Amino acid sequence: MRVLHTSDWHLGRSFHGVDIVEHQRAFVMWLTDLVEVEQIELVVVAGDVYDRAVPSLAAVSLWEQAVMGITQTCPMLVTSGNHDSPTRLGFAGTMLARSGLHLRTSLETIASPLIVEGEDGVVLAAYGIPYLEPDLHRAALGAERSHAAVLDAAMDRVRADLAERDGVRSLVAAHAFITGGDTSAIVSESERDLRVGGIGDAPASVFAGVDYVALGHLHGAQDVRAGSADTSVAYSGSPLAFSFSEESHHKSVTVLDIPAAGPLQARRVSAPVPRPLVTLTGRLDDLLDDPAAASLADHWVRVVLTDERRPVDPMGRLRAVLPHAIELTFERRSLASVEAVDADGAPARDPLVIAEAFVEHVTSTPPDPLERDLLRDSVERIRIGQVSP
Repeated sequence: MRVLHTSDWHLGRSFHGVDIVEHQRAFVMWLTDLVEVEQIELVVVAGDVYDRAVPSLAAVSLWEQAVMGITQTCPMLVTSGNHDSPTRLGFAGTMLARSGLHLRTSLETIASPLIVEGEDGVVLAAYGIPYLEPDLHRAALGAERSHAAVLDAAMDRVRADLAERDGVRSLVAAHAFITGGDTSAIVSESERDLRVGGIGDAPASVFAGVDYVALGHLHGAQDVRAGSADTSVAYSGSPLAFSFSEESHHKSVTVLDIPAAGPLQARRVSAPVPRPLVTLTGRLDDLLDDPAAASLADHWVRVVLTDERRPVDPMGRLRAVLPHAIELTFERRSLASVEAVDADGAPARDPLVIAEAFVEHVTSTPPDPLERDLLRDSVERIRIGQVSP
């Protein structure tokens, strides 16, 4: 049986304020074609379908397009993530299941698997665990106040149901921060912190007893050490980058081949990249004069300027060469320790000397002649204003 695992679409999200719905639409169209070409028999979306609990009309319309396209080939199993509203995403779930969209957004559906029989005769029991906030769900689950406890309690329900089913392979889709003893899992800036409401992560060992765990939440595709050779645990990662912290990610979806017995085979299929991400660091003139800059015209560009003084209209000048320059920061030197002193070394009392020292302290360079003239003019105006008529 062939299953496709994806997650964290975040439909409706922008990239540094720029609408990327057309990029997301291109992914949906690509995925719909891939499902047909690869002869996928089940698509699993492990949470964060939407970026907001109340999604935009464009986001809802795009989700409808995705569901309509994919379910013409195979059914879908979808869980809600921490960005989704379980109630909104799960609306009309019973009716939608008749059309191939199987939503798992509540505690009541945790132990209700979708049973899929593949063309090769393999039978798969696919369970969906929605994002479980400890403070909201621990009482109903009889669990302590932590993500590990509520997930373990949810998995007890899964294991109890699975124990009644002979001769099936098993899959669990869940949205959470899962570790397998490896604390090097990369969390990007665009992933919402899950620590509110209890300990934020849970060990992969809570999923013991199933064949494959399709995770959502971390945006970088990665395998997780499960502590058991019989259970595979993995994040598919998001299909698009949503911040420059994901610049090094290789975006993909995961295709699983599940045999009747024995180990599963997983491979990552690269997702289309609408705009590569790149960070450039240096002086503005050097960056603009670099012949290689023209080759980055189709990239999202983050620029870190190291000029000693802020150039005039840096973003405007950058976008003349790099039209998709979208983030600009200045790499400031540590503030110089500058003491305002008179010629004899005593602490300065002259306001102009103090003002010049402040400029050097903030910019790490002494004021230029124009700045000195402006400072002198300002000091003189203040002095004149303080003279009694």
